[in-house]
Amino acid sequence: MQKNFLFIAAIFLFLEVYIFQAIRILTDNFWVRLGYIVLSLAVYGVFAYEVSHFQRSDRSTERAQITISLFLIFILPKIFIVLFLLVDDIFRTGGYLVGLTRPTENFFPERRKFLSLMGLGLGGVLSALFIDGITFGKYRHKVRRVKVKFANLPKSFKGYKVIQISDVHSGSFSDPSKLQHAIDLINEQDPDLVLFTGDMVNNVADEFKPFIPLFSKIKAKDGKFAVLGNHDYGDYVKWNSKDEQNKNLETLIGYQRQAGFDMLRNENRIIEKDGEKIYILGVENWGLKPFPQYGDIDKALENVPQDATKILMSHDPTHFDYVVKKHPKDIHLTLSGHTHGMQFGLDLKNIKWSPVQYRYPKWADLYESEGKMLYVNRGFGVLGYPGRVGVLPEITLFELG
Repeated sequence: MQKNFLFIAAIFLFLEVYIFQAIRILTDNFWVRLGYIVLSLAVYGVFAYEVSHFQRSDRSTERAQITISLFLIFILPKIFIVLFLLVDDIFRTGGYLVGLTRPTENFFPERRKFLSLMGLGLGGVLSALFIDGITFGKYRHKVRRVKVKFANLPKSFKGYKVIQISDVHSGSFSDPSKLQHAIDLINEQDPDLVLFTGDMVNNVADEFKPFIPLFSKIKAKDGKFAVLGNHDYGDYVKWNSKDEQNKNLETLIGYQRQAGFDMLRNENRIIEKDGEKIYILGVENWGLKPFPQYGDIDKALENVPQDATKILMSHDPTHFDYVVKKHPKDIHLTLSGHTHGMQFGLDLKNIKWSPVQYRYPKWADLYESEGKMLYVNRGFGVLGYPGRVGVLPEITLFELG
């Protein structure tokens, strides 16, 4: 533990030596330099305290949000500054070794000043983006419209509108009223059906209690259905007993029922229109380790005709590749969440990138494999880092055809 601490401290010291060099090159103002030193010491002090007191149960709490925010806003951007200056040092060292000249002959102050300015500028932009993500980004909910075609869709369901939301993580928000605009966006779509694909809370049921009146306002002609996500089970909290944990889960399901959601736990529901039917399936969480595998697709398919149109709610998208697409019964569309798009990345029309794609190849949007479709929602809320940069919170509107 002590060796790890010393190694990390050495890395941070290396970063700061380079950063301070850049500041010295750009200004000789004593108060600017002193202010930077004081601010840096304060940030590292808080960061070190939070990390040293961090426990597994804190991973979704305010303490985790503070720690992650400090790292992203004040520490990560410094790496960009160091990269610029390090490149200059590598070129100078290379020139010295190749030309066997003195280092001073390869030193160009103006180039160093330019690189310092560029590094500090880009680092500042990155910090500003993370601050904007916390202040505004997590509230920039966007409606994404997706048309999906089923070969066997009953005629009565042509144009049927289904809203999907996922990963609310209500414990990450302190004021329910700030999400009113998102609820209004949902209702403006006039959906026939609303499907929630898991993670209503971070850890405990009471996080959702203040949000019951808000989510009760969501309207859907044929109802609102939900499934559980990995965070809903309370597995990241230390409980006095298994019974206490189970009671917490039942309380959460009860709160969601109060908000109008029918919880599907390896079950199905029939939606009937003009004598024709589609089936909504919902399974409990199924993910790769360390996530739980409570989902039972065979139970959810009980009494469902083979040729019926089926929409499956399954929180974790890995369930699709490992189980759903290999299942002998056709499940036409699976709706998942879980990834959040890591709340950071590029999410443009023709360019999509997020660090989360190296863990979850199917991390956002619509995918098709072996004649079956998977849609991965980017999430409604936030977890850990209390903001979003580039990957906006999502409300998905499906139009069946």
